[in-house]
Amino acid sequence: MRNRMPLFLSSLLIASAGTAAAYPIAGLHPDRRPAGAPVVHTVQKDAAWYRRALTGISRPYPESLRFLRDQGNWYTPFNRPGMRGRYDLRGWYRQ
Repeated sequence: MRNRMPLFLSSLLIASAGTAAAYPIAGLHPDRRPAGAPVVHTVQKDAAWYRRALTGISRPYPESLRFLRDQGNWYTPFNRPGMRGRYDLRGWYRQ
């Protein structure tokens, strides 16, 4: 069994090297968007968006939350529920 292990590992490496060439390599041109990538032209933040983003935060809102004005459609953990139980400081899971 011990004599077969190096042969087995080398065959795995050879097999995976052949399949890796079939996938595109990301990051070759990080300064350019891929051709045909979707483009966001407008960001709609209505009252419901702000209500959800400010869940569990009372008025007057801290000045540190001014980043919400510039928040786009990218992912941010700030306006999504986090952990449950005693870690739910903003009350996302309270009924």
